[in-house]
Amino acid sequence: MYSKEFLLKKFGQLLLHVLFWAGVLFFYTYFFSFGTKAVSYVLSFSLFLMPITMATTYVSIYKLIPDYLITKRYLQFGVYSLYTLIISIYLIVISIFFGLVYLSNFESHKMAPISKNLLFVAIAVYLIVIVVSAFKILKINLNIAKKTKALETKILETQLQLKAQQLAYLKMQIHPHFLFNTLNTLYAFSLKQSKQAPDMILKLSNLLDYLLYQSDKPLVPIEEEVQHIKDYIALEKMRFNETLLIDFEMQPPHELLAIPPMLLLPFVENSFKHGAIIHGKLHIAILIETTPNSLVFSIKNSARVESITSEGIGLENIKKRLELLYPKHHDLKIETNKDEFKITLKLFLNEHSN
Repeated sequence: MYSKEFLLKKFGQLLLHVLFWAGVLFFYTYFFSFGTKAVSYVLSFSLFLMPITMATTYVSIYKLIPDYLITKRYLQFGVYSLYTLIISIYLIVISIFFGLVYLSNFESHKMAPISKNLLFVAIAVYLIVIVVSAFKILKINLNIAKKTKALETKILETQLQLKAQQLAYLKMQIHPHFLFNTLNTLYAFSLKQSKQAPDMILKLSNLLDYLLYQSDKPLVPIEEEVQHIKDYIALEKMRFNETLLIDFEMQPPHELLAIPPMLLLPFVENSFKHGAIIHGKLHIAILIETTPNSLVFSIKNSARVESITSEGIGLENIKKRLELLYPKHHDLKIETNKDEFKITLKLFLNEHSN
């Protein structure tokens, strides 16, 4: 059972076709009436020519164009178009003989002047075919462009959803890893009943607030990330005491410079986790340089080559995050020397924002 909307749509299409062909009939009557006053002859000749024009037009727009031209089957399109042309010319010739034999009783002077000329009759027919075919091609191309745009939009939305899910998954992995290491440190201080435990809990509280509530933001000021790096270093200083040697250098950050939260902190955490005490010291050096359009973050720690077997969960996740957040707009270098592990990250923020 067809719906009311479907029936109304089909009725509208039928009405549009009827009006169009009524207009074509009016055009033929006007066109072939030049040089004659035989209105009855011109109308009859035009009516006889109408089925030829309609058949040729519908074959073109419902068969040749959608089945062969649009699908790029050019050989079949050329062959069948030639067949259609030959048949239509044959029918046009018959229409001229119809005018000569049945409408003017073999008296050519009674024929409309233009209806005697095969070229003019063919031009009248193929003009309609060409105009309707051009409109059909335009309509098909617009529909294809619309569908392509909708498909591209759907793909983009899917990619964005996937990207958001991937980022959420990576954050879920980073957070437990970070918390595990920090809570281990706090646990060790609690066992010793250290007076530094309350201060450590306060700093950990600040870090947790950043981790749980601020990390969902797309961007945070660079100063905010740096402050939590300092809080983390302060926690680690309590754990390492005299065995930790930290060099932290940062230029005054440029105004409005922002990065995704928890982007640099895992690098610092990784250095503490995988760093090695050499000659009684765990040496970590951090350098942050910024411009309005870029950021360079460098961190190196003392390490023993034989102990470097993997880069850790945190570092692997941050590499994946960088690929998602800054595709082709970042440079990450990891260097392993005899007794040093170094990471250098460059972010090209202006290019990424564009």
